[in-house]
Amino acid sequence: MAEGQVLNGSRLEDLLSGKKIVMTGVTGFIGEQLLWKILTDLPGTTAGVLVRPKGPRSATDRVRSLLEKPIFDEVRNAAGGVEALLEDRVQVIEGDLPNVPKLPRDMDVLVHCAGDVSFDPPIDRAFQTNVVGTRALMTRLRESCSDAEGNLERVPHYVHISTAYTAGRRRGHILENAHANDVDYNVEAEAAETMARRIEADSRTPAKLAELRRRSERDHGKAGYLTTAEHTEKLRQEWVADKLIEAGTERARSLGWTDVYTFAKTMGENIVADLGRDMRVSIVRPAIVESSLRYPHPGWIEGFKMAEPIILAYGKGNLPEFPASPDSVIDIVPCDHVVNAILAVCATEPEVGDPEFYHVASGSRNPLTFRRLYELVRGYFAEHPFEKPGSGAVSLPVWDFPGWARVERLLATSEVASRGADRLLAFAPRGRRTRQIVSEVDKSRKKLDFLRRYFKIYMEYLRSELHFVDDHTLALHRSLHPDDVAAFAFDTSEVDWYEYIVEIHCPSITEPVRRNDRRKAQAPPTFRDPSENTADPSTVVAVFDLDGTVMSGNVVETYLWTRLPELNGRGRLRELGSIIGKLPEYLRAEHTERGTFLRAFYRRYAGADLAELERVIDEEITPHILERVSSDAIRRIRAHREAGHRTILMTGAIRPLTRPLAPLFDEIVAAELLTDEDGRCTGFLSSPPMVGESRPAWLRHYAEVHGVDLSASYAYGDSHVDLPMLSVVGHPVAVNPDRGLLRATHAYKWSVVDWEASPQMPRWTLPRTKEN
Repeated sequence: MAEGQVLNGSRLEDLLSGKKIVMTGVTGFIGEQLLWKILTDLPGTTAGVLVRPKGPRSATDRVRSLLEKPIFDEVRNAAGGVEALLEDRVQVIEGDLPNVPKLPRDMDVLVHCAGDVSFDPPIDRAFQTNVVGTRALMTRLRESCSDAEGNLERVPHYVHISTAYTAGRRRGHILENAHANDVDYNVEAEAAETMARRIEADSRTPAKLAELRRRSERDHGKAGYLTTAEHTEKLRQEWVADKLIEAGTERARSLGWTDVYTFAKTMGENIVADLGRDMRVSIVRPAIVESSLRYPHPGWIEGFKMAEPIILAYGKGNLPEFPASPDSVIDIVPCDHVVNAILAVCATEPEVGDPEFYHVASGSRNPLTFRRLYELVRGYFAEHPFEKPGSGAVSLPVWDFPGWARVERLLATSEVASRGADRLLAFAPRGRRTRQIVSEVDKSRKKLDFLRRYFKIYMEYLRSELHFVDDHTLALHRSLHPDDVAAFAFDTSEVDWYEYIVEIHCPSITEPVRRNDRRKAQAPPTFRDPSENTADPSTVVAVFDLDGTVMSGNVVETYLWTRLPELNGRGRLRELGSIIGKLPEYLRAEHTERGTFLRAFYRRYAGADLAELERVIDEEITPHILERVSSDAIRRIRAHREAGHRTILMTGAIRPLTRPLAPLFDEIVAAELLTDEDGRCTGFLSSPPMVGESRPAWLRHYAEVHGVDLSASYAYGDSHVDLPMLSVVGHPVAVNPDRGLLRATHAYKWSVVDWEASPQMPRWTLPRTKEN
């Protein structure tokens, strides 16, 4: 290392005193601690922060919120508050990447630590942030240091935060120098944008839209056209994102990089070498950055990084095996070591046009293997296990590290079994046990999706044989003034892995999860008594579906109740045979759209005398209906009425069948049978049945006319077809939900209740008329 790249025993405080360090990425993990370190331990240094506005919040508002965080308490209080700190030490520069504004002409160092740090971003996003953004930033840097003719008036120091994994799919020792490649970053950036436009266009072709629409109709067709359309667009956007991720991964690997993240980061380094050829340039390459070892406090971390999802999944018992090579090194480095190294690099003066590279890594001199990490994590959770409600400590899997091929076979077999179980559930009868199985299958599928995604993302890193040489970084550390070593250390060979993993990192990342688990266990039920609603009762409605919600039964059953008792034995057989013969047609209609099914089935009422139908229901069938009404539903309806809420029954059933329930409701919305001049049913309805998306439309109009606050109102439904109605109110409740609705409740965190009716007669027993 050249003489200018060591600190010559000078204090960092003195070397950086009077200087302005402008930085990007201050709202990120490393950037936040970097700002804290400057404000705390470099009192003579000022900071400039490039921050983008977010929604209604300006860049300054976002920085104010940042400075209100606990880690800034001491420096904020010493300065006399946030505004004083902003006035004296922090300059906010509102802008974005790649829309970079003019940079301060009085800056001495520019630290670029912003960037997309996910391993599988869409290719266009990865290049927009890490390539196009870097190019725009360096262009602005040159402008800020140049005269009117574009000549550099002074030579800035540009510090670029990259990643050690720009080494790509190499093996063995990786030196602290540029990685030779002849890839044109301008061509690749343009190709990424072209690819994004092409994939977006492909997603809008008639064939692709038809495919996505059919998938959506299969799952959501019964809920209505708008619900289907919304889901179709969601599927299209997901398809585009998946294809962009796939495109980035394949392009990166075709050129020798592990993923689009490392590929784009390398292109960023190429830009720095090109545009910084007459500047002082330093490139800092951290390995896997995790929680802090010492500062601002042991275990400090913002969000989950690379290792946390795997550690937490293991502790929860959801990671039965791991496809890593047990003797491969996982190159972890504490965040405060990275920040300290960056500041030490800021204090150096590299040669103009000769970039200096620094690996901040641990694998070369203090290797942590996957097997050792597993042993430490397992030991921690054995002493401090997660608890399963009602069943005690989570049982920890034992890893044998069988290799990727065996883990892949196990994962693929489990995925096939999960898909098969889900298909079988489509034919399972509705009930509590079925819902439990659906929840178990969904949990299993979620776990498998998690494993598939993370194994896919991390596979290259799990089998990595890279050893990042850190000679330059070590020499820089050894040149620290002795009084700076305690506060600014970054020699990773001194990290005690037992202390770091077991006593610092695991407690830090698990405490928020444990806290959240405790909060969930202590949280009041989402299904609360209507009397707890604080809204004006006159503005609240409670809307109830009928079949499967208030009452057990369906339109076929209720039709048979009204039709079969008046027929003799041969007539009954004929009617049942007719229904069975049309069953495929009815099922197709029901699967396609609930309203279509009801219209088709209600044709069977053609010729019926409506007045006689009402008489039969009033005199003969009412007890049969009432005994199938859930007592839980009755209590809930009465609770709403006692709270002053208006109760509404909204059903696709014909109105005569709702007559026994009229005393419970302030309003009943039901299907109206159309009659001829003789009072006989024509087989048609006087208006479309109130199902699916017709319900929220009716509710919105009703709310507008009657001054109803839908955000304070309630809706109760049992089927996926009720999803539009439940979505429009502030208090949706799923009653004995079917598979589709149950999954929606999990997604939206809705209340789920079990209401059971206990009829004294079997469901197949028909009401007896007086003639019988």
